[in-house]
Amino acid sequence: MHASSDSFCVELSWHPPEYLFTLCHGQPHSVFLDSGGDPQQDRHRWSMLCPHPTDALTIRGDNPSLYWSQLRHFWQKNAPALPSHAKLPFMGGIIAVASYEAGLACEGIRSRHIPPISPITALACRNFFMIDRRDKRLWWISPDGTPPPKLPDSAAQSTNIPSLSCHPDFDEHAWNTAIRDVRHYIQQGDIFQANLTMRWHAPRSENLDVHALYTRLRHQCPAPFGAWFHTPSFSLLSASVERFLSLSSQGLIETRPIKGTIGVSTDAERNIALQKTLAHDEKERAENIMITDLMRHDIGRVSQLGSVHVPQLCTVERFAHVHHLVSSVQGQLKPGLDALDLLAATLPPGSVTGAPKHRALEIIDEIEISARGAYCGTLFRLGWDGSLDSSVIIRSISATSSTLSIGAGGGITWPSDAAREYQEMCLKAAPLLEVLNPS
Repeated sequence: MHASSDSFCVELSWHPPEYLFTLCHGQPHSVFLDSGGDPQQDRHRWSMLCPHPTDALTIRGDNPSLYWSQLRHFWQKNAPALPSHAKLPFMGGIIAVASYEAGLACEGIRSRHIPPISPITALACRNFFMIDRRDKRLWWISPDGTPPPKLPDSAAQSTNIPSLSCHPDFDEHAWNTAIRDVRHYIQQGDIFQANLTMRWHAPRSENLDVHALYTRLRHQCPAPFGAWFHTPSFSLLSASVERFLSLSSQGLIETRPIKGTIGVSTDAERNIALQKTLAHDEKERAENIMITDLMRHDIGRVSQLGSVHVPQLCTVERFAHVHHLVSSVQGQLKPGLDALDLLAATLPPGSVTGAPKHRALEIIDEIEISARGAYCGTLFRLGWDGSLDSSVIIRSISATSSTLSIGAGGGITWPSDAAREYQEMCLKAAPLLEVLNPS
């Protein structure tokens, strides 16, 4: 290994991410922000892995002002002095999960469901690996000069993972009834759209190796916002495809809402046809535009006047198992505000709520029959320099000491067809169900 121009950052010999992930096995806390897919694309290029976070914070209760004051104190007390010229896209910070119910609290709504996890859990990552998958380069970041752990020479041996039998919240008949209820509220003028979801739950077996389960997930469902977030009380295994918010150290905000889904094919010509179908689907485009407008409003609450704009609207993007319509909304953060103010103004993510947002949240809580927990919340990294990147927690497995759960759903509007919505939801859930219970 050799030191870079500053001792903060040491370049090491290349080791693949799956080798480094073995360092997380058996640790009480660990984080792996695991960009999967084609490393030639920027969104898949960089990963970070922290096998030993230096501090942890669990925030309980339902007072959102305390969420952000406690989190801000945790961020500030752990921050080291940064080098004047950061050479990597992330030089350390806190990594945190904010649950969907934390977002409800920000909107002044108390859920009728008992959440399975605390509102916010945060880990301080001072000593960690940065991984450039495109150029196959590896760095160890440590502001206090802590040497890197011994690097593994191979990936962990595959472990026999017991098949997990998952039980859904709704059968198809109950799902159709729930859609009917949402459409009733639309007809009454309460909302234009709501994101209706359900969970599948499986009891956790005593010998389940969640580390091995994430290895299977990342192999079968590579995703730009893949992640492993592990604490003694719960583990998040994410294959998210959706960025929630990013904030540069200069205050540029971007969100990339996803709405609109169609499958992928192994046949290239068929894929082109699928992309055209999605691009011209009026119902899917209307959904995306509604959520894009909602995110314009949310970002506008903390952006400089006149800075919010939409540089990308309803672009078809391909992911491992589906195509999606993706838009982009940008703005400039108001002076005197920071990333935590941005999160407080925008949670829960607009793409998993509805419009108008507050009423949609109330209706969702009434109709859905279990807490969302980490699902539809956000996993975010808040850099010591004030930058932020975050994902919407979708396509994920949440594991507590007793239960594993996944979630899937979709946006319901007045033209929604119940059978088609059920099919789309099953399309989203299928890769995760296959991970938990291989055919």
